[in-house]
Amino acid sequence: MRAFISLDLEGLPYIVSREHLFVKGALYGEARRIATEVVKVTAETLHELGFEEVIIADSHGPMVNILPGEMPEYVELVRGFPRPLSMVAFARGSDAALFLGYHAKAGTSYATFDHTYSGASIDRLEINGVEVSEFLLNAYILGSWGIPVILVGGDRRLLETDVKTFTPWVVGVPFKESPSRYAAKSPGMRRIKTMLREGVIEAVERLKIGEAKPLVTREPVHVKVRFLRSDMADTAELLPFVNRIDGKTVEFKAKTVEEAYKVFELLTLAAAGVSAIVTR
Repeated sequence: MRAFISLDLEGLPYIVSREHLFVKGALYGEARRIATEVVKVTAETLHELGFEEVIIADSHGPMVNILPGEMPEYVELVRGFPRPLSMVAFARGSDAALFLGYHAKAGTSYATFDHTYSGASIDRLEINGVEVSEFLLNAYILGSWGIPVILVGGDRRLLETDVKTFTPWVVGVPFKESPSRYAAKSPGMRRIKTMLREGVIEAVERLKIGEAKPLVTREPVHVKVRFLRSDMADTAELLPFVNRIDGKTVEFKAKTVEEAYKVFELLTLAAAGVSAIVTR
């Protein structure tokens, strides 16, 4: 069997400072060690439970956060940005997916680093009328490929909202409880590793008895994107199939979730491009 792990940083334990999140940040080395420990114990447990192959998509920022020398031989590591399908690259064909270090969507109170895909450009993302987090966006595309998400480890607020509401079969492992955007309380790493091992065992058992199922949304897909600034919507509107709704909001339709994901990636990169031009 093959398992797929998508790793983000903001929802990991102890990650509370912007200095954790960037390659040149003073605390980035600490964040890399935390990320590596979390994915390693998860991969080891999956392997012990019969998964011969574990694909790990390093999915934060430049996507080179995990220390590759620490990965077991049965792990294949997906690194680098930009890349097609971003946080779920190379997931197709997996039997189950696990999300680690995931955070709540933009505008969520009491959640560390709440944002949706790009905190520098996206204010809100809707799929078929549902406001989505990165968790939901990625779960939808995996669901379109028949892959169920079985475990999410991350910010408690994400687990209490989107995970509980849309995927009640998913095992949630709370890595942090956040009183504000830049503060959190987390268990000790030894306790977190125990929680992860126990969570993976329970999640795989739910998979085996048929409780876990792919999360699907209807196709064709209607997508609505609200940017942080109007110049980003100006740029998005250059695509002929993208319609402007108001100063900061656009919408488009896609035949499949995968197509919608790719267009959204393009719009996000375009927004980053125009932002770089006007601020240089």
